[in-house]
Amino acid sequence: MVLCLALLKQAPAQTKKIEQVDTSPVAADFAPGGKVNIDVCSSQIAIQGTDARSVKVSYERSGDRTEDTKVRIEVSPSEADIRVTDCPSNNFELTIEVPKSSDLYVRAFAGQVDVHGITGSKDISMRAGQLTVDVGDPAAYGYVEASVTTGDLQAPAFEVSKSGLLRSFDHHGPGKFRLHAHVGAGQLTLR
Repeated sequence: MVLCLALLKQAPAQTKKIEQVDTSPVAADFAPGGKVNIDVCSSQIAIQGTDARSVKVSYERSGDRTEDTKVRIEVSPSEADIRVTDCPSNNFELTIEVPKSSDLYVRAFAGQVDVHGITGSKDISMRAGQLTVDVGDPAAYGYVEASVTTGDLQAPAFEVSKSGLLRSFDHHGPGKFRLHAHVGAGQLTLR
C-alpha cells in the first residue's frame, strides 16, 4: 500500500486536452512561466500577454460563419499547445491570450501576426505577411536573431533597418531571454 502511494505521488501530471469546434472563446488554465506553442492557420492574429492564469483563444469573422474552424488546446503544468485549423480565407481575426511571463513558439503560414505584452523568450516564424513584435526592454535579451528572405526588416528597438533580399541581423545583450523572428516574404518589425 505504501509503495502504491509513493508511485502515485511520483506519477507525471496529466495533460489536459480541450477541443471545441465553432465555439469562441476556448480557454484552459495555465500558470505563468511556462512555454506556449502556437500553430495557427493564415489570419490576422493578435497574441497578447495578460495577468490571467490561463490561455484563451477567441475569434471572429466579418460576414460569413466560422463553423469549420477548430481550436485545440492541450495543457500540461509547464507547456500549453494551441492549434487553430480550418480558418476562413478572409476577414478572420484571431486573439490568443497567454500569461505575460511565458515563452512563445509560434508558427503561422501567412497573414498578420502582432505580439505584445509578453516577457519571455520568443521563437516566431511565418512564411508570408507582416510580423510585429513588441520586445519590451531590449536589454532583457541575451541573443536576438531576426531575418526576412525578401522584404523589410525594421528593428528600432535594436537600431536596425534593412530591406531587400536575405536581410538579417544578430544581437548579443545582457539579458536571459532569446528572440528568433523570421518572415519569408513580407515585413518584420521589432519595436
